[in-house]
Amino acid sequence: MKRKILFVINPISGGKTKYNFHEKIDKYLDKSKFDYECVFTEYHGHGSRLAAEAIRSGVDILVAVGGDGTINEVATEVEGTDKLMGIIPFGSGNGLARSLGIPLGDVQAIKRINKLHVSKIDSGTFNGRKFFNMAGIGFDAQISARFAENVKRGLKSYVKIAFSEVSNYRSQNYHLKIDGKEYEHKAFMISVANSSQYGNNAHISPFASLNDGLLDICILRPFPLYKFPAIALRMFRKNSHKSNYLEIIQGSNITIKRERNAAVHLDGDPFNMGTELSIGIKPQSLNILN
Repeated sequence: MKRKILFVINPISGGKTKYNFHEKIDKYLDKSKFDYECVFTEYHGHGSRLAAEAIRSGVDILVAVGGDGTINEVATEVEGTDKLMGIIPFGSGNGLARSLGIPLGDVQAIKRINKLHVSKIDSGTFNGRKFFNMAGIGFDAQISARFAENVKRGLKSYVKIAFSEVSNYRSQNYHLKIDGKEYEHKAFMISVANSSQYGNNAHISPFASLNDGLLDICILRPFPLYKFPAIALRMFRKNSHKSNYLEIIQGSNITIKRERNAAVHLDGDPFNMGTELSIGIKPQSLNILN
């Protein structure tokens, strides 16, 4: 019996139009195994709605065609069910796809789906909202908010925004409670890593695992401005954990109190949240094709 598969396509992610993408799916998807349909997102949050409707209608596999934001919307509905999720990466950074070893080429990613290799990965929660790759507060959340407003996508745009914002950003004081142990930190940013990287192979926590039942709390302390390029370079060299300014603490039940309301990013998408943040993890709660 063939499995029903729905491709949820963000037509503008990664700056590439995908309205004829069904032609590649039709050519490379194994139609002896699957009956497929394609739908296109039209607004922020539409992916979640489309995925929820598909699950109710009996679709077996949902494939997000887009970046980490599109993946988050679809995965939010698939998580906790017996449905399978696939990814065809078309984002600016493709952090989760890279961490899962999913090919970045669309044809190879479609062919990978044909193999039906399933892994279970953890999912995180941040004040009730789900994330699957990376969440954060502080500087990286502010950059995510600026990046979301920017018409141009891609690594160059992200780096340009980061360098333009870094000199004016002011660190905050944070009170953290991680699995019952309390910490006080002044931090430039705090990243909550389910996988090792933001995207584009920028690894904030090189040894983070998607299926260990733990989140890596990456606390970057204030640093001299001239150190910013070196800290960024460490991420691309996969040795950020050796920086004197970064502390990584693993945990599964985390609360963070901060001085003021500000942006939070979940898989790169910004949200405004308050001063008290509750963070948790659901072990191996998402079935994903890789």
